[in-house]
Amino acid sequence: MLPWTLAMTSDDVGLLLDTGHLVFAGGDPVAVARRHGKRVVHVHCKDVRAAVLAEVLRDDRSFLRAVLDGVFTVPGDGAIDFEGVLRELVRHGYGGWLVVEAEQDPAKAHPLTYARMGHDNLARAAVAAGMEVAPC
Repeated sequence: MLPWTLAMTSDDVGLLLDTGHLVFAGGDPVAVARRHGKRVVHVHCKDVRAAVLAEVLRDDRSFLRAVLDGVFTVPGDGAIDFEGVLRELVRHGYGGWLVVEAEQDPAKAHPLTYARMGHDNLARAAVAAGMEVAPC
């Protein structure tokens, strides 16, 4: 069986870009947005704590253990270049939703506090990237 690649699909197949999962899998969200931005129809904005990811990979921890150990966080609290990702999406005409995600243990990261922080950080990155941001 041949490995599946995006080249095997038509441009009618849209993509959900999940920044955190892409980085967790070893990908570069800026490069993916640059190369495939015209196909992105939805974006999940989740950040990655680089030091935690390095430990997770070194110790070969499970995905669930990585989440509980805090590998993911909200935009601006990790290592992902959201301004760079969003700049590439703007270049391709993206005008859809940006969903703030974290997948964190609520006992360690207060959900409302982190949701607000993620929103504010992502809104700043979006404006800096040239996106029009609706007021809340």
